[in-house]
Amino acid sequence: MGKDSGWKQAMEKVFDVLGEILAVVLVLVFAILLLNTEFDFLAGAETFRRILEGIRGYGTLLLIAVVGLEAMVKRNFLLFLIFAAVIALCVIFMFFPDARDYLTGLIPA
Repeated sequence: MGKDSGWKQAMEKVFDVLGEILAVVLVLVFAILLLNTEFDFLAGAETFRRILEGIRGYGTLLLIAVVGLEAMVKRNFLLFLIFAAVIALCVIFMFFPDARDYLTGLIPA
């Protein structure tokens, strides 16, 4: 157990710091976008607004992944691998929707 606890504690600290940074960044992004809906101060900065919306969308998934991995690293290695595989599946389906359509097409109606 001593051998495992070293890497687990190190990974937990890494995920903890990443999660904290992501949480702060996402709160700021959400706040800016919410204020923008009321005051429309990003009217002339369409590209910047799109970047913030991308950060909001992908950052939320990233935060969920980091916090979940932090929780799973404390558990069994098999649960960690299963959670990582589910995250990978979500990312693949987000970036390659044709793969999702192909797999769902294999299921008989």
